[in-house]
Amino acid sequence: MKRRDFLKQCSVAASGVLVSNILPPYAYAMLRDINLPDYKSLFEMFSDPESQYRPWVRWWWNGDKIEKAELARELRVLKDAGIGGVEINPISFPLRTGDMGKTSLEWLSDEWIELLRFTLEEARSLEMTCDLLVGTGFPMGGDFLEKEECSQIVVLAVKKLKGPLKTEFSLFDLYKEADPAITNPYTGRTMEMLEVKLVPDPLNTMNEVVNLSDQIPNGLIRVSVPKGDYAVYGLVKIERFMSVIQGAPGGMGPVLNHYNTAAVKKYLNRMSDTIQQRIGPLAKHIRAFFIDSLETEGANWSSDMMSEFQKRRGYDLYPYLPFVLFKIGSMGNTTGVNILYPVKMSPEFKKITDRMRYDFELTKAELFRERFVKTFADWCRDNKIKSRAQAYGRGYFPVEGSFEIDIPECETWLKYGIGEDISEEKLMQYPWHLGRGNTMINKLVSSAAHLKDKKLISSEELTNTDMVFNEALEIFKIAGDQSTISGVTHPVFHGFNYSPPDAPFPGWITYGGYFSEKNTMWPYFKYYTDYRARLSAILQQATMFADIALLAPFADQWSEYGAQNEPFPTLVSPAYQSLIWESVHQNGSACDYISEQVIKDSEVKKGYLMYGKRKYHTLFLIEVHSLDTAAAEKLHGFVSNGGKVFCIEAIPSRSTGWNHHEERDQEVQSWISKMQAYEDRFVFLNKPASDFLSWYKAVQKKHAVTPYVKIREPKTFITQVRYQTGDAEIFLFNNSSSKHSVPLDITFEKSVIRNRPAWLWDAVTGKRFRLDTPDGHLNMNLGPADSKLIVFDNHKKGAAWKENPLTGNNAKEINGDWDVEFIHYDGTVKKEKLNKLIDLKELTAYTHFAGTVIYRNTFELKNKQAANYINLGNVYGICEVRINGKEAGTQWFGQRIYPVEGLVREGVNEIEIKVVTVMVNYMKTLKDNTIAQYWTNLKKKDQPLQSLGLAGPVTVY
Repeated sequence: MKRRDFLKQCSVAASGVLVSNILPPYAYAMLRDINLPDYKSLFEMFSDPESQYRPWVRWWWNGDKIEKAELARELRVLKDAGIGGVEINPISFPLRTGDMGKTSLEWLSDEWIELLRFTLEEARSLEMTCDLLVGTGFPMGGDFLEKEECSQIVVLAVKKLKGPLKTEFSLFDLYKEADPAITNPYTGRTMEMLEVKLVPDPLNTMNEVVNLSDQIPNGLIRVSVPKGDYAVYGLVKIERFMSVIQGAPGGMGPVLNHYNTAAVKKYLNRMSDTIQQRIGPLAKHIRAFFIDSLETEGANWSSDMMSEFQKRRGYDLYPYLPFVLFKIGSMGNTTGVNILYPVKMSPEFKKITDRMRYDFELTKAELFRERFVKTFADWCRDNKIKSRAQAYGRGYFPVEGSFEIDIPECETWLKYGIGEDISEEKLMQYPWHLGRGNTMINKLVSSAAHLKDKKLISSEELTNTDMVFNEALEIFKIAGDQSTISGVTHPVFHGFNYSPPDAPFPGWITYGGYFSEKNTMWPYFKYYTDYRARLSAILQQATMFADIALLAPFADQWSEYGAQNEPFPTLVSPAYQSLIWESVHQNGSACDYISEQVIKDSEVKKGYLMYGKRKYHTLFLIEVHSLDTAAAEKLHGFVSNGGKVFCIEAIPSRSTGWNHHEERDQEVQSWISKMQAYEDRFVFLNKPASDFLSWYKAVQKKHAVTPYVKIREPKTFITQVRYQTGDAEIFLFNNSSSKHSVPLDITFEKSVIRNRPAWLWDAVTGKRFRLDTPDGHLNMNLGPADSKLIVFDNHKKGAAWKENPLTGNNAKEINGDWDVEFIHYDGTVKKEKLNKLIDLKELTAYTHFAGTVIYRNTFELKNKQAANYINLGNVYGICEVRINGKEAGTQWFGQRIYPVEGLVREGVNEIEIKVVTVMVNYMKTLKDNTIAQYWTNLKKKDQPLQSLGLAGPVTVY
């Protein structure tokens, strides 16, 4: 194709691919002056996804003990498993295992760069793509950093006293008290006492505080305590307080100061210059530089922090700083002792410090975004390489933090509870821990991407520290579908360990998640990668729809509790926050999180709040008490123009921050008062005592918030999301329950389907089937762990979809003895006769089995036409079925129902069912294997025994 013809074709919006502002693969090829593949339609991209749409893995280079032959071997293992790309992630060598005498290469050494070059070229030859971690471990740092380039933190030390009393403290006493209980302290950290104060308990005004700082040079603080309750406050600055977590040689040492622009630039340029001076521009070899977890453990300081604060906020925070700070614990979280740790404050004084705390958190977030995130994004751009980052943590903007990043990333975890019935009460108690794979940050990161019209949203996917060696593909699917529903279009599995095949069993494991060719599930892993690749192929071409916006009370949370450590906050305020967005989607609509800055930067047109290409007719304020004045003014314009604002549990009554807050409070209250005049469009809502799902459905009905798809009987475990291209409407419904089957009775709005036919695109097989949707109505079964991708487009011809019935009128159970062959992971083989099917966990001899179980039996048919399906009943594992020696197929999740037309015969039929189990029960028995015991039996990792095998009943109908 000539370039002129190519450009001409790009100008014709004949496919949804072009209209959606995403060029198809051949466009990028032309722009890179390489050969063009044939044009593919959206369905062709879906049915046979190219490598660029396939899931990736985080590839841990354990201890950088890497060798060419093994790097090449592992790339081919991943390619064969359906992986499309790797994130090269140098990390420390895992504990609890021997290194086989392998040598660690130093990060950025000539030897390391040569193996990086080799890897990049090998990947390219396999049509695989690479991203490269910045630094090693997380967050980035190294011994080569100068002292002023390392992270700093200012912390609080409190010693409570009862007077009258004369006493003294050494600075060392206060330093010990102040030393934060972080995960990975740096041994070379230094402390400096900034201030010492005597504070009454309770504290009413700053006039009651006695400054003892003049004694600091003496190294000893003498204090005369009057009668009553008091405390000595020490304000301590700690330089180089934190080490890189799991850094590899060359990248270990103190963490970088992310608030220091010059230090950030120096670090980034040192990496790119060192590599590129040896092997040339990296843009030819890698897609993106990647920033892993920004777990900076509460870092809050730079040399100009207070001057920047005063410049931005208009007052001097320093005298109040000790009363703004909380005690810091693991991962930089504020600890549970904060209620008792400082002195009590009068309500009036607490209001002051709460407002100032918000200002401090805001200033830190601004500086982090400007000095680190933007600097990183600019550096990537300068190198003609995309930026990919987990741009969240403690004290970073939950939405705006991702704006500058080309490929924003969130996190989806594996943990016990996924697929189970979890009550709302439990979900609010453990909002990121039970029943959900997608974390608190997922919907925020994807919303940020949508606001900036980005379609590539990655996720650190299937992170596993609780369920190691229990890698069931069904759990992968449930968690992965939750990830997709939250907005993810590009999974990066966490992760694949560099581990030589002769490493002692089970190999080198940095983190859990036994993604390994030695795992029993590995020969079937491509079923899952194919499934995710098909979803990514279609969703990366489309735009996620949302016409409802949510504003969470982050300003109030930052004021009272400080910024939280996303994606695992110590506190979620309010606890039900995530239930709102889930209820919106479970009731047939879709939403984005927005921020006050987004509101301020939006336009109001024809009853919509518009930001870029996003537009919202409804906004929910979730217990928002504090609101920026400009945001309040913009919301008034929105409401007066026809938009709807629902205030859940609170109506904003105050402004954010401290300076001139009295006047700004009045301004906010004035705008709120004006909005309240629109009683039908500015509405106060009480949250429900329970059942948010039904509560939101009632809100929809009462206030005419019309969903685009009406779900007759919404369920908390049934969720949907809608995507659009220029000529297609795309809906994904998923069932996150591993137990419940639900009849999905839905009706699509006519304005959505526009008389176009409906199709079921099967992401498991890559096939499509015509659906019968009279007047937009559809009824189908959504089984456990099931998902349905429904597409309305202009395609006309195709086979009709036929649902596999759960049972039939003449269902016949296959009884009698089963010949069972147990092929154990340890190489032993046993044969048994079982007179009934049973969960092998309940059989003492096989409770700790792992491997393949083959069940054989016969059944008789008087008329072969009487049998169209076989239902295996309960199956715990991946199953393959053969009937009369012919393959009936492989199934790896949900209901195991097999069409058998053409496979059965009149008379006696033979059936063989192969079930591949997970490994965890067996691994628990390996008492001399330190790795197996650590991940399955020790402390919090004491995993329960898992169900195994075929429990049936097996029925023919």
